[in-house]
Amino acid sequence: MEIIAYEMQFTSKAVQETDIKLEVFKDEFYPQYEKVYNQCFFDMRKALEIEPYNFYSGIEKLDDKKKNIYVLWNDNTVIGSVACYGNEIDDLIVNKSYQNKGVGKKLLLWSIKHIRNKNDKPIILHVAKWNEKALKLYLDNGFEISKIEKVR
Repeated sequence: MEIIAYEMQFTSKAVQETDIKLEVFKDEFYPQYEKVYNQCFFDMRKALEIEPYNFYSGIEKLDDKKKNIYVLWNDNTVIGSVACYGNEIDDLIVNKSYQNKGVGKKLLLWSIKHIRNKNDKPIILHVAKWNEKALKLYLDNGFEISKIEKVR
């Protein structure tokens, strides 16, 4: 199975504001984070034959990533999350119960602002061609495809 991914760049200086507040990942978030993350990527990983379909099965896989993961948490529920590594946005996820309500856009805008506050480099992210919904979100919010990569 061929996998195509797009590298996308946000080069605009203008950054939209958002009204959400995210917290740095805490171990207490993990059980819900694992569930939300695996639900968000399961269909894509299965369709693209990327095993394991449920990527996370233990918090130890996050040991070197936790300090860069930010969680939208309310009433003991992980609503969404995004990782920011330098000038790269990664693993933007939204709990299925909160999808199609603008949460993904707010997480994206929050991460752009967060990165922009630290540096002025072009912000990048990667998205599988298969993930049309995410691709549309990024294109609608100022990202442009900068490179097409054949992953497999």
